[in-house]
Amino acid sequence: MTLSAQRLAMEIDDLRRSQNAVILAHFYQRDEIQNLADEIGDSLKLAQVAAETTADVIMFCGVRFMAETAKILNQDKTVLLPDLDAGCSLVNDCPADKFAAFKADYPDHIVLCYVNSSPEVKALSDIIVTSANAEKIVRTIPPEQGIIFTPDRNLGRYLIRKTGREMVLWQADCEVHVAFSEQELLRVKQENPGVKVLAHPECIQEVLQHAEVVGSTSKLLQYSRESDDAALIVATEPGIIYQMQKSNPDRKYILAPAILDGRECACNVCPYMKLNTLEKIHAAFKTGQPEITLPSELMREAARPIKRMLELS
Repeated sequence: MTLSAQRLAMEIDDLRRSQNAVILAHFYQRDEIQNLADEIGDSLKLAQVAAETTADVIMFCGVRFMAETAKILNQDKTVLLPDLDAGCSLVNDCPADKFAAFKADYPDHIVLCYVNSSPEVKALSDIIVTSANAEKIVRTIPPEQGIIFTPDRNLGRYLIRKTGREMVLWQADCEVHVAFSEQELLRVKQENPGVKVLAHPECIQEVLQHAEVVGSTSKLLQYSRESDDAALIVATEPGIIYQMQKSNPDRKYILAPAILDGRECACNVCPYMKLNTLEKIHAAFKTGQPEITLPSELMREAARPIKRMLELS
């Protein structure tokens, strides 16, 4: 970290204390932001922390749907997001009006909604899930009950295979995780015989079938911390490598290759997550903007399935 970055971090720390603020950061954030955070976690953990915090201000270093979830759970608190453009392809590909029409075709089904969704889609749902708790929640639903799963079809397909439950899937996917290539993964495995693959369930099935460990970012990190593997191949956003290196700095970490238009690229790096910077966090603390604001009725409707998730988790 440069001297100027160190000074910036110190100023952010002073602002955090003076405003009784908490900094929450997802595992996919930049290393220097993870170092600043009061809590680091996946979507489930950060939602749980947000629901219980006594801070007056929540600085959410993640993407917009995460900050919106924190606001829905803390309607009387100030929730700041360093960059409002930190979005999500899954949110973009599941507009609420189109999903409402889709839902209307299955009136007897309940809606399980992945947390990577807009408040409007959450408000149309029955239970919110994350990749960390989705399988557990699916297993609580009576077998005769029809299920719609939205918006990530790859996570939905993974849950169908794991639980044996049929579900109607909305057709969207994560632009980062679908960039991992089965052909290139097999090449890397051949070059590194015996090395295990860790993969997020947002990846396509062709990639997941070659992974020894499939799970949420927290599950992959837990495996990394507890295992004695000399090397690991990682098929998720590379921001998680920073925390893996902290617990096992001598291990070799190999990023699964990502392919776009037939060419290897850096498209396994989430462009939205990396929009947040120390400079933007500092500016947000100084100005109180960008602040997450939502209509009270929308927050009330969206809170219901989120709280149901927290109860079941």
